[in-house]
Amino acid sequence: MNIIRFKNNPLIAPSDITPYHDGYEVIGVFNAGVAKLNDQTILLLRVAERPLSEDANVIYAPVYNHTKKTVEKVEYNLNDNRFDFSDPRTIQINDGSKRLTHLTSLSYVRLARSYDGETFVVDDEPFLYPYDKYTSFGVEDPRCTQIEDEFVITYTSVSEYGIGVSAVKTKDFENTEFIGNIFAPENKDVLIFPEKIQGKYYALHRPSLSSLGGLNIWLASSPDLLSWGNHKFLIGTREDSWESQRIGGGLPPIKTEKGWLIIYHGANEKSRYCMGAALLDLNSPDKVIARAKQPIMEPTVEYEQKGFFGDVVFGCGGVVEGDTLTMYYGASDTTTAGCKLSIREILNQLEEEL
Repeated sequence: MNIIRFKNNPLIAPSDITPYHDGYEVIGVFNAGVAKLNDQTILLLRVAERPLSEDANVIYAPVYNHTKKTVEKVEYNLNDNRFDFSDPRTIQINDGSKRLTHLTSLSYVRLARSYDGETFVVDDEPFLYPYDKYTSFGVEDPRCTQIEDEFVITYTSVSEYGIGVSAVKTKDFENTEFIGNIFAPENKDVLIFPEKIQGKYYALHRPSLSSLGGLNIWLASSPDLLSWGNHKFLIGTREDSWESQRIGGGLPPIKTEKGWLIIYHGANEKSRYCMGAALLDLNSPDKVIARAKQPIMEPTVEYEQKGFFGDVVFGCGGVVEGDTLTMYYGASDTTTAGCKLSIREILNQLEEEL
């Protein structure tokens, strides 16, 4: 697969962002949803901010208090063996259960705008920010789908109640209308198709099962973007492969003559994240026509291999112009980068591996 990474990658780094909160540092700007509005490319950046600590043995977990409408800090001592701090992203009960207690950073969404698709100016204020008890731990990984003249934005809502998915819609990225909490915990990676199929909206989603079933991609349909049902298993992990541990939606589905092109993420037991591809039937998206055996993109350069959580390429959106897909992706849970791929080449790889 011929991948043309932008020469000035990473396009946006934590050092390019002024923290929104006093006494915090930006540790990641990544996993951006993408929209094209008039002549502008708009990135919906996930920005992760962490409270600064003057004590090397103390870290703080930021939590949004929706009643007071403020962010509060919960203190943890790194020498407290009741808690597991091995994953830099989370604080968990140290009993082997991997029960989430808190996150070490608070995520929200800022917009970045560009006229050339490579040089971006980041807004000073958040576009989507924690707002209720279901987003008290943050708003993460936005995906954006244009349906006619509206943009539907899905995002992960994280709180003590679990990890669910919410949605808003907008026409101008200034005013938003809240659709609702569309998928209950545990779920994430929701991607809405850009048009109705047989009179229904469709979406990919990833139930996060903790027992049987694994971390796979499912399909659901809706009459109104709020009420989702008719859930069907779509694509699963594959043993002894680059996607053996988990898979989930990446970019909104791309309509081609051969079918709906699905570009998704997968990870193995070492949490190495790559991008894969599959093809769905245009009229019956629950039918998988083809799927590539090998990833279409892997973390191979330094900014993809080293960072807050290394060995990660994680695409959430892109712009299609003819045969060219410009994909924007998170690198190592730290920065935002861009690349260009040929849709024809992706489809050829799928055809070869039916």
